[in-house]
Amino acid sequence: MTKIAIISDIHGNKTALEAVLKDIRLRKIERIFCLGDLIGKGPRGSECIELIQKNCERVVRGNWDVFIQSPTDDVFLQWYKDRLTEKDYQYLASLPFNIDLELNGQLIRFFHASPRSEFERISVNHSIEQRLSMFENSEITNSINYTKLPDIVFYGDIHTTFLHTYKKGILCNVGSVGNSLDLTSASYAILDGTHSNNAIQFIRVDYDRQAELKIAEELGLPQLDKYYGEIMFANYRNA
Repeated sequence: MTKIAIISDIHGNKTALEAVLKDIRLRKIERIFCLGDLIGKGPRGSECIELIQKNCERVVRGNWDVFIQSPTDDVFLQWYKDRLTEKDYQYLASLPFNIDLELNGQLIRFFHASPRSEFERISVNHSIEQRLSMFENSEITNSINYTKLPDIVFYGDIHTTFLHTYKKGILCNVGSVGNSLDLTSASYAILDGTHSNNAIQFIRVDYDRQAELKIAEELGLPQLDKYYGEIMFANYRNA
């Protein structure tokens, strides 16, 4: 059987990640892909990196995974940097931009934000032209089939689940494990290729959000009030 759990945007929330990994195991799914942003916002980035390394078959880099590697004068960002090990930095630097997979005759692409950058944000409210551009190849997409465009695109970044079907293919955002901004429960998707047609299912997982916030407070997480708003009410801190 070919079932792949697709997770994204862990953001240092180990409590949510552990709950999602437990749910995946209960469903007897052995393959897990992660679409980036392992760290940031939540307090336990290094611990989440360790869990991702142990449990995920493939992982791509997100925008946080990229910019955390650069020097900063920002006290907020430095707090996260100081809690990563040298091995953590080496791992983040090793992550690829995208994953391509052929399944049931379809080319399926996985990346963090867009085929052009980890920092280009494309949401459900963007124009149809921008959303259709998610199916394009670019200079940095590494494909197993350079002559073909993807039939299905999975991505993260916006922390909000959606699935749209176009003539070009299916565009699916898997939401966020650790910092969900549609519902407060953690989200992930399952790609089911056990039959001739690939199927997609969204999963929501409740977790102990109060326990996560208590740990964040004990560890001295900066901007705890903003993390609280996101975890408890799905209120984006920069809205």
